[in-house]
Amino acid sequence: MLDNWLRPIDKALTTAAARRPRNVGDHLIRYVEEFPNLEGVQIGLIGIGKKEADAVRKELYQMSWPFGSLRVADLGNVRRASVSFIVPVIKELLDSRIVPLLLCRQPEFMQSQYQAHKSIYSSLSLALIDEQVHYHPRTPGEERHFLQPVIDQPPAGLFHLSVLACQRHFIDPDLNQFLNERHFDLLRLGPLRADLTAAEPLIRDADLLAFNLAALKRVEAPGVAEPTPSGLFSEEACQLSRYAGMSDKLRSVGFFGYVSERDTRRQTASLLAQLVWYFLDGFHHRKNDFPASTDGLVEYIVDFKGPEHLQLTFWRSNKSGRWWIQVPVDTKDAPQRHRLIPCSYQDYQQACNEEVPERLLNAFKRYG
Repeated sequence: MLDNWLRPIDKALTTAAARRPRNVGDHLIRYVEEFPNLEGVQIGLIGIGKKEADAVRKELYQMSWPFGSLRVADLGNVRRASVSFIVPVIKELLDSRIVPLLLCRQPEFMQSQYQAHKSIYSSLSLALIDEQVHYHPRTPGEERHFLQPVIDQPPAGLFHLSVLACQRHFIDPDLNQFLNERHFDLLRLGPLRADLTAAEPLIRDADLLAFNLAALKRVEAPGVAEPTPSGLFSEEACQLSRYAGMSDKLRSVGFFGYVSERDTRRQTASLLAQLVWYFLDGFHHRKNDFPASTDGLVEYIVDFKGPEHLQLTFWRSNKSGRWWIQVPVDTKDAPQRHRLIPCSYQDYQQACNEEVPERLLNAFKRYG
């Protein structure tokens, strides 16, 4: 039972939320005294670190609730903050078809999120929003390289990694070469801010998302361990969080890196509460058009002229207008859910002009 791993929320938090009815705090199913019945619950919020999670709750509970019948449970805080202890909590929620939403101080706890997914799926796509890639092929074992246990597993474990909002001055040439050889995607801060919609297909392709608050500008989020002057603005971060909520394939999200003692004016707690709110908003507007099959999708075939006669097949959802491209190779190496790759209408237009976007070419190589 989940209550073996979790501690209830302080009554004082729920009392304060009750002063303003029709807000988030008024609609959440909360673990205060007795563990709640989770039948029909779609999202389960869990704090990994009581101090940080409660600071976010104070801000989140006061926000509006325009999400209709969406069922969200605040399940309190884990009894012990260790990677192995948290894995069963996340797995039980996943097994119950509940999306875990994690609030955590240390980014390395995304390992728990990944391991819980790995116990269900043998091959995963991970999206990471971070200012840098906490991994290096030549210096294994460093504490700050929390992606090491994830990336260094056999290739069948991590099928794909997308890193969004990373900053070029943090990526050294050896690491960049390694990521290119694995056909991972890096969407750097500059191109991302020039066209935020470029992030949507990458997030839509992920089974899980980890959002490190260090990806935000210092002026936006001072309450992180090592704030830096450049990064995402709050509006951009909220849009990325909403993209994650809207993705039918995404089964968990973690927000990491909040350090409450550095957040003297509660600015970062307020921003993190907004990120949670916009994830809920995106989830509320899910279209349920993830293509487990091509039913309900419109097919578009693009023929390339030339001796090789390349043919690409695109699919568009009538529900959302979103696009996917079919992997143009006959392979059994990847699960079915990876064989339609999220893309954009602009990608389709490029293909009609006989230009295949570099990102899609890179994606095809993962099946070679």
